[in-house]
Amino acid sequence: MRYYEVVGNLHVHTVYSDGTATHREVAQAAARAGLDFVVTTDHNVWVRGVEGYAEGVLLLVGEEVHAVRRIPQVNHLLIYGAEAELAPLAADPHQLIREVNDRGGICFLAHPYEKGSPISPDLEPIPWVDWDVDGYVGLEIWNAMSEFKGLLWGRLAALFYALLPELGIRGPFRAALRRWDTLLRAGRRVAAIGGSDAHGHTYRLGPLRRVVFPYETLFRWVNTHVLIDQPLTGDLEADRQLIYGALRAGRTWVGYDRLAPTRGFRFHVRSGSVVATMGEEIPRAGALVFEVEAPGSGAIRLLREGRVVARAYGRTLRFTTAEPGAYRVEVWRTFRGRPRGWIFSSPVYCR
Repeated sequence: MRYYEVVGNLHVHTVYSDGTATHREVAQAAARAGLDFVVTTDHNVWVRGVEGYAEGVLLLVGEEVHAVRRIPQVNHLLIYGAEAELAPLAADPHQLIREVNDRGGICFLAHPYEKGSPISPDLEPIPWVDWDVDGYVGLEIWNAMSEFKGLLWGRLAALFYALLPELGIRGPFRAALRRWDTLLRAGRRVAAIGGSDAHGHTYRLGPLRRVVFPYETLFRWVNTHVLIDQPLTGDLEADRQLIYGALRAGRTWVGYDRLAPTRGFRFHVRSGSVVATMGEEIPRAGALVFEVEAPGSGAIRLLREGRVVARAYGRTLRFTTAEPGAYRVEVWRTFRGRPRGWIFSSPVYCR
């Protein structure tokens, strides 16, 4: 088993919807932040003809689809690789997801849980509510701007966190993690991604005007790390398939790279002569041996469908059991005196 790690951001808006940057400017910001790829996801518009390499970064185009006539707003779906405009199907999430799959695309439920802010009607929560759907690959468990929005309980808090956002950013909403574990207990295969939801807006508070989260800043925060089958080649079509194939397989983890780089994280399960990593299934041939390696020290937790079964502090964890289930890893680090989520892996499915 040999994979190659690439890092990207999967939730970004441009001037084609409610962002402030062009596609090239997004790629330039991603390059400055050290990303390998970035996917733009404008609201209800699929932009043709802009994919390719720019500044050494693979720029891909997806879409964030929602039903504009549904008030309040709910059910935003991140779509990748469908290569078609699917916004006309947004009113029926079942039909929308079926069409994505029929076209060979993949999709994730965007910011499935949110907390709104009372300071503006534009900051209402936009959760996922139709949980009877299936056919999606996974959940966007951590959305940087969603978490920031939930911190803005008043104008004073808005000013404080606009100046010092890292003091409020702590990790995925617990409700999102609980829902994820509930789906895993039900036998579903559900991968994890994280994103910036970058827009580059200028915010105003009285006489103060400021771009609180430039694209480059957010691209250094919550990203998705992907294990691909071979190194990126520089060929658009081949590399698009490498990225989307790994996302479809769930070979991912979400990294809060603001705390420390999460490149190099590894999570393997061995049973007999078989080895599996995130997104993969492993049949039991006796004991299951779990091996976790983090790129730095932290509080490592191995969870089986929501229940912590092993803990370690440091860079490694090793655990042996014979119990089947879907296992995922969390790593937490202390920053400014508080525990912060650092790494959240997609599951390994032990059968």
